[in-house]
Amino acid sequence: MTNTTEDPEHSSLTGLRTDGRDLVSEWRNLPAFDGLRAEYVWKKDDFDAADPESTDYLFGLFEHSHMQYETDRTNDVAGEPGLAEMVEKAILMLSKNDEGFFLFVEGGRIDHAHHDTLAYKALVDTLAFDDAVKTALEMTDTEDTLVIVTADHSHVNTINGNPKRGNPILGKTGDIALDDLPYTTIMYTNGPSGKEVMESFTNNGTRPNITDVDTEAPDYLQQALIPLQWETHGGEDVSLHADGPYSHLFQNIHEQNYIAHVIKYAACLGEYADACDSRVSAGAYQVYMFVSSNSVA
Repeated sequence: MTNTTEDPEHSSLTGLRTDGRDLVSEWRNLPAFDGLRAEYVWKKDDFDAADPESTDYLFGLFEHSHMQYETDRTNDVAGEPGLAEMVEKAILMLSKNDEGFFLFVEGGRIDHAHHDTLAYKALVDTLAFDDAVKTALEMTDTEDTLVIVTADHSHVNTINGNPKRGNPILGKTGDIALDDLPYTTIMYTNGPSGKEVMESFTNNGTRPNITDVDTEAPDYLQQALIPLQWETHGGEDVSLHADGPYSHLFQNIHEQNYIAHVIKYAACLGEYADACDSRVSAGAYQVYMFVSSNSVA
């Protein structure tokens, strides 16, 4: 939107463009859409009303910036669809193409929650991502659909050992540290919550006392060792899980660019366009790639 265009959901906000271009209007009127139906939606009611059978292109912008965390989605002013709902709508629309298609899905707010050391919200968004993968698997057949689930990086959250049996993952371990204070099962090695820890050491000589703190609250910041404005990504390898045609090619450890080559090979695209001629093909493969923005320890 332009910097004079009012946000349809938040009347006090406008767009940021200063060149006068309205990309939403431009998108709806692209010549490529001649004779096709292109829909733009910004609230859940309109998203739900969009008919996959009669809609050829669907463009959704549901927030002025990032979409809500899954825990906060029900409080959104205009309503937002969940990740699984968007996956379902996308597959219903794309499945109309007999030649197959590629769908990329990212659970991006998992990453943001970790950067804020909000483990509760990171875990709930991970569950929403899991629901999205489940939806895709239920709507497709791995006989002709390659499904890939991976991450682009990890985070520096850690699981402390020795919590009591049955202890909530977001709860305290039940042990008392050498500083005579409790600690949580999940913590971070760095991040914004490290500022509170640093200030407590400076003023009191100890970590903050969380004895009476509800560490399972959605907005609780798990303690961190090093104070930073944002928690950082981790450096370890991340896992990749796949099912469907040529999923067996994902074994051992691979460079990230290898993933794209397997996708193209499975779908007979690019430099592998002639690959289907030299092997028994299951037909036009549909290739989905689900990418969570981080791995949760």
